[in-house]
Amino acid sequence: MFTGIITGVGHITDSADLGEGPGHGKRLTVRCPPGYLDDAGLGDSIAINGACMTVTRLLPENHAFSLDVSAESLDKTAGLDRAGPVNLEKALRANDRLGGHLVSGHVDGIGHVSHFAQVGESWELRVLAPAALGKFLAYKGSITINGVSLTVNRVTDSAQGCEISINLIPHTVQNTALHALQAGARVNLEIDLIARYVERMLGSAAPKAA
Repeated sequence: MFTGIITGVGHITDSADLGEGPGHGKRLTVRCPPGYLDDAGLGDSIAINGACMTVTRLLPENHAFSLDVSAESLDKTAGLDRAGPVNLEKALRANDRLGGHLVSGHVDGIGHVSHFAQVGESWELRVLAPAALGKFLAYKGSITINGVSLTVNRVTDSAQGCEISINLIPHTVQNTALHALQAGARVNLEIDLIARYVERMLGSAAPKAA
């Protein structure tokens, strides 16, 4: 379990195929800020751009760790198949502050950045989410984008999908990998955990067709 509060910006430095053909995944090496892995161990969960992954090897001399990403995970996520900056969050401890919202680290869909520009001292980020996720997105509701817990400022439904608008304060832009986004970029989306269960319960309560 995570909170969507990024605790470090890492960098995928190496991506190696685990086998030949589309059925195989990749082994990634992620470089972290110095000291970030001091309390990490083999088997720990770390969210990489919002996707929960398992530490398979620690490389303390390089401030790095390795992880294996399955072909299924690569197919359902964005930004884990190539070198580049990534948002990092270690798993939530029972006594930690819940600074963002409850995040599972399971990507629900891929969004596409439709607009990213500075407005005053802040930045406006607009993301087109798949239409199937639209019912989970609400004004002032929570959404996780590339692992970052964010608040939705506007929701616009269209035939192409559901576009959400988000205001990013300078601190968020400076301390996450979101600063590297540009129009057309693919991003990992996770809907609010509570909204997921509410939809399921309401759907189950609906009368079934005879």
